[in-house]
Amino acid sequence: MCGIAGILSAPSGTPLESAARRMATALVHRGPDDEGIWCDPAHGLALAHRRLAIVDLSPLGHQPMHSASGRYVMAFNGEIYNHAQMRTALDGCERSPVWRGHSDTEVLLAAVEAWGLDEALTQAVGMFAIALWDREEHTLNLARDRLGEKPLYYGHTPHGFVFASELKAIAALGGQAPDIDLAALTEFLQFGYICAPRSIYKGLAKLPAGHTVCVSRQGGAQTPRAYWQLNHNSNAELAGHMAQASDEQAINMLHDRLKASVGLQMMADVPLGAFLSGGVDSSTVVALMQAQSTRRVKTYTIGFHEKAFDEAPYAKAVAKHLDTEHTELYVSAADAAAVIPELPQIYDEPFADSSQIPTTLVSRLTRQHVTVSLSGDGGDELFAGYPRYGIAQALWQRINGLPISVRTAAAALLRGPSPQTWDQVLRLLPGMQSRNVNGRRMHRLARVLAADSLGEMYERLLAQWHPEEQLVLGADKGLKGPTAWWPEGSALEQMRRWDVNRYLPDDLLVKVDRAAMSASLESRAPLLDHRIVELAFAMPERLLIRSGQGKWVLRQVLDRYVPRALIERPKSGFSIPLAAWLRGPLRSWAEALLNPASMRRDGLLDAERVAAMWQEHQSGRYDRSPYLWNVLMFQAWHAQAVSQRTMIAALPCA
Repeated sequence: MCGIAGILSAPSGTPLESAARRMATALVHRGPDDEGIWCDPAHGLALAHRRLAIVDLSPLGHQPMHSASGRYVMAFNGEIYNHAQMRTALDGCERSPVWRGHSDTEVLLAAVEAWGLDEALTQAVGMFAIALWDREEHTLNLARDRLGEKPLYYGHTPHGFVFASELKAIAALGGQAPDIDLAALTEFLQFGYICAPRSIYKGLAKLPAGHTVCVSRQGGAQTPRAYWQLNHNSNAELAGHMAQASDEQAINMLHDRLKASVGLQMMADVPLGAFLSGGVDSSTVVALMQAQSTRRVKTYTIGFHEKAFDEAPYAKAVAKHLDTEHTELYVSAADAAAVIPELPQIYDEPFADSSQIPTTLVSRLTRQHVTVSLSGDGGDELFAGYPRYGIAQALWQRINGLPISVRTAAAALLRGPSPQTWDQVLRLLPGMQSRNVNGRRMHRLARVLAADSLGEMYERLLAQWHPEEQLVLGADKGLKGPTAWWPEGSALEQMRRWDVNRYLPDDLLVKVDRAAMSASLESRAPLLDHRIVELAFAMPERLLIRSGQGKWVLRQVLDRYVPRALIERPKSGFSIPLAAWLRGPLRSWAEALLNPASMRRDGLLDAERVAAMWQEHQSGRYDRSPYLWNVLMFQAWHAQAVSQRTMIAALPCA
């Protein structure tokens, strides 16, 4: 695991080495073990690398690394889990490589020389962000792993074409802060994250998961190209096979692939452990780790003193059954308050998944003992674990059965009164308070009724703020963000695919990557081996949901290791008691960020709307914490960005 950065086509006279070193220094948390800089002044090129040594701890793993022929130079962030198998395949080639060490970077470079970049990426199983300079073609190729576990930003700036694992490395080059992308800000307030290819800044983009982009020696970037996509029937042959498979055959196939993936991802030359929540996903990963380990697996969990949010007892019970070496840490509001000021620096751009707080804390706890930690990320998206899938599917069936004229009229009727007016009316109706019905929910229902498609309805169900609320001053209220919705397959498949293509890479994996890497901890997700992803999407729905419960086939695998009684409980997620904390220990921090006078001076958000929302939450009548947390995370990030003023003035991407 590492951090990468670089410049191409830098202006004449640019001190390339010192510029690259500034970028690398900004990423030291991603790679505290080693630093490498390589420059080609003739092309204004500099590649920078910070190394967290996991495989081949010797100097032979140093980067940027040159291929055996000298044609390619690579800066690589991530892990290729099947590098040993790729190495064996390369040994069988007509011109077998002469190996210098045993790092996965060297294997990937040899694969590029032997097979070309596209085939090397196709054969690789892993998580990665790659910068590959071709010294013959004078081109720079950037690539990102299939599921988007590792980040990569890029764009054109006054410093030339730049790229980096995190925005802070680009900021290290100095210059005036660029303009905020109001479309990205609007999207962030809707969902709590910014979806690739956008970033918070105009002119800087995220490379989408499963894509490559080629950049010429002059710094001109082509349109990113997908080398892997999760489409409907992308593996029709496998889907046909799974449709005919018995339950037992399907369970065995999934078990074998999961066991193989976990075994591969246990590869490391450093201490290794796992996050354990006691839920289905993390428990499955830990069970398969322990089954393949000769030592007790080290497991880590976070607990809360508020019992409604505390999953630590469940994790402890699973750990005891599997006989792992278990460590837990209980988190208080004071712990949360202590880490909150660091979040803007850790996440680099606005990010508002509130579980970022316990994720950061559990990463720090884990790093005290190990360098690599496996997680259960991806289980809900792959195996239909979210209750919202059933809710959305049933709701769409009802809505779609209504004449469009009826839906339009009902939506207009619900939108007529303001949320505040609805609140006043609803308080007069018997029983409405106990049903938690309020004005914002009435307006959300109106938006759902007006949806033209399942995809539009699903996005509106997940959104907090909406563009038409005009919270972002000067933004297009009719804005529709970049969507990853393909209307192919069943409703369940469409929703799961949207989550895998958007929610997973731009929310969950961002959360884990930044939190873990801020502690110099490598996090791995065995469920996201692309072969498991393809298998999950080839499965018929009968293997995913039974008796209204998701993840049926995954539960059957876990049943072979852990008694069902230790796992069965209502799904809660990795959440914190945010609503109560914003009314108590976090109140003064939040009020300082939401100061109306300061917000009006910034001229970005509607201060009066935010103030009204804050008062509604403080009244205790409503839980407005999801809306407020999105605003607070932007305000905290923006305050830091304004005070530092170290970001570059970015120009539009080519």
